[in-house]
Amino acid sequence: MGNESKARKITSRIAYSFGAFGHDAFYATLSTYFIIFVTGHLFDKDSGGQSASMIAAITGIIFALRFIELAIDPLIGNAIDNTNSRWGHFKPWIVIGGIIGSVVLAILFTTMGGLNVSNPTMYLILFAILYITMDIFYSFKDVGFWSMIPAISFDSKEREKTATYARVGSNIGANIVAVIVMPIVLLFSANSNHGQGDNRGWFAFGLIIAITALVSALVVAIGTHENDSELRKNVEKTSFKDVFKVLAKNDQLMWMSLTYGLYTAGIAITNALELYYFTYILGEAGKFSILGTLNMIIGVISVLFFPPLAQKFSRRKVFFWSIGLMLVALVMFTFSGTSLVMTIISAVLFYIPQPLIFLVVLMVLSDSVEYGQLKFGHRDESLTLSVRPLLDKLGGAVSNGIVGLTAVLAGMTAGATASDITTHGQVVFKLMMFGVPALLILAGTFVFFKKVKLDEKMHADIVNELEKTWHKHLDTDESMEEIEKEVDANATVEYQVPVSGTLLPLADVSDKTFASGKMGEGFAIKPSDGGVYAPFDGVVEATFPTRHAIGLRSDAGVLTLIHIGVGTVDMRGTGFVQYVEKGDHVKQGQELIEFWAPAIKKAGLDDTVMVVITNHDRIGNLEFTKTTGEVKHGDKIAEMSEIDPTR
Repeated sequence: MGNESKARKITSRIAYSFGAFGHDAFYATLSTYFIIFVTGHLFDKDSGGQSASMIAAITGIIFALRFIELAIDPLIGNAIDNTNSRWGHFKPWIVIGGIIGSVVLAILFTTMGGLNVSNPTMYLILFAILYITMDIFYSFKDVGFWSMIPAISFDSKEREKTATYARVGSNIGANIVAVIVMPIVLLFSANSNHGQGDNRGWFAFGLIIAITALVSALVVAIGTHENDSELRKNVEKTSFKDVFKVLAKNDQLMWMSLTYGLYTAGIAITNALELYYFTYILGEAGKFSILGTLNMIIGVISVLFFPPLAQKFSRRKVFFWSIGLMLVALVMFTFSGTSLVMTIISAVLFYIPQPLIFLVVLMVLSDSVEYGQLKFGHRDESLTLSVRPLLDKLGGAVSNGIVGLTAVLAGMTAGATASDITTHGQVVFKLMMFGVPALLILAGTFVFFKKVKLDEKMHADIVNELEKTWHKHLDTDESMEEIEKEVDANATVEYQVPVSGTLLPLADVSDKTFASGKMGEGFAIKPSDGGVYAPFDGVVEATFPTRHAIGLRSDAGVLTLIHIGVGTVDMRGTGFVQYVEKGDHVKQGQELIEFWAPAIKKAGLDDTVMVVITNHDRIGNLEFTKTTGEVKHGDKIAEMSEIDPTR
């Protein structure tokens, strides 16, 4: 049974990783390489002025539709949360989005039977309908896919492994497109066209990516399993009109969003124009695969280096150093000219910081969940975390518009080669590829410097504050009358020791908040092992992203908080594995959390476990049966009766 369980976990990780691979290969194709097909291959050289006006119209449609779709995006998370089917919340949207997106992508890499020339108006109408349809269903797939990790496993350690596999798959998928695009295009082209390929080759490329994305979506549906529990059932539904209100109230979320919106628009422009540089400045489109290969390898390395860098220097410093390296790379890129070596070095230096900055942004956005929860008493993870993909699309929309405009102004359209580009065209191209992105990146950095204050220390303080008030905001829709019916006031609760070790008086711990009794009556334990177990039958009422504490409510109404270590919130979950989630019903003696004491000691922190009865004032009879000596988890340590949770 254990081997089957292990095999199932490995299968799930691989399936999810392949899903991320296909998903990001699709997005890279849509956001970067499709516009190259439009500007360079959808029309032939004989189209003249008509091709320029059609390219402008198509890129304008993409730009406008992306902004329309941005208004819809925050509502998609709500729609997915409210989806209930025999296949779960997420899989139906992943499969439907995969099918529709793949079919439409393949169609868009064609001339639609020559309508682009014979009936331009009809082509533009069909293009707009197909594009917005694909974009909306891609969004459903995107939000559904990345929201699926909590449903795959309730084991925090397994979630982290799944997420790591997914990040690797995602990085490879996004970058392998750059490696294979020109080889595939040239392999299937009837005419090499100075190394640029023709319509036939570009359609083959689009079809291969579409099939890959579709197969990867099906693999996710077949290879993963959605678990269900109470935590997956929304207690409080956020209405559509409340979505934007929730997001707007969180100022740190909004400032970080502005930072990332400006930044991602800047890097998207440069990234999208790199193949143009190889094609129309260097005249060596085939060598673009070298850059794609290097970026794919570097992307994986950057992801692995982020945790130690952030731990040693802080996320904020990593962000600023990464921006500095990126700006140096843009300057070098500007003066690379026709040198292939300088171009590749500059492009690689420009890419190295991108995964690091992305992870800084992701961490701040994740931390803004607790910031918003503390500020206005509402916790909504799916809505908060849907902001990042929304901003990526905004960056893609801006990028597509500027790339299309740049191609027309610089003369980099159908039939053009490197020798056809004038000095004026090169100046315009470099201004758009390097100047505009530099201004956007600097603007985003300024906003981050002036307005984004949510760092590791501030988040730790927020989590500490939430710990103190967790019992005042229980996430339940039960009325007091219903609770009274469920709770037997005459019941006696046996409270078992949750952690093995040596008992200490709570007043002796170094954490003044616990020692003063403000958190409740209880005891402390100097642990002898790292297992934390449920002291009674009950429900998990509070968990924390740092996994260093947990709040429980017994079936009889007793509220307890188990807090591992002093100052361990600063470890941000390192060394802690959580086996249950908020909303889970647990049995007495069930393992809740496992922690690694050496990691706490290495961080220079105290590993004393503090256990308190938060609502002790609502318990008529609370008696601790043991106050000193060695204890093992499962030993009886307290007995309670005359419990009135409604008082």
